[in-house]
Formats: sequence, C-alpha cells, structure tokens
Amino acid sequence: MELKELNNLSVDELNQREKLLKKEIFELRQKSRLGQAEKPASFKGLRKEIARILTIINERKNQNGKKN
Repeated sequence: MELKELNNLSVDELNQREKLLKKEIFELRQKSRLGQAEKPASFKGLRKEIARILTIINERKNQNGKKN
C-alpha cells in the first residue's frame, strides 16, 4: 500500500491493517520453517509497511497532543 493511501486511512483502519500484516508475517514464518515459503523476501516489505503504519499513527498522536 502506498504512503498516500495509508495517510487517508483512519487510526482504527491503520491498526487493523497492522494486525493483518503481523498475522501475515506470522504465517510466512510458519511456512518458511516448514520450507514452504514462496517468497521469503516478502518479509522485508511487510516489516517496512508495518513501520510506515506505526509512524503515521505516532505522528497523528503527536499532532493531537500539541493542539490540546
């Protein structure tokens, strides 16, 4: 998902997306342990997207804290 698309999502939607990605990473780990991982390099992309989501959430929290 692109950064512009992530910025348009609400905090709740971002949290749901983060949980979904973490579940995906878990499933990929399980498959890689069994030797069935199709794209082992996709770990990096998933971790980067989670980091982007967490960054956006933290930025919004900081902006809300400064306004009040």
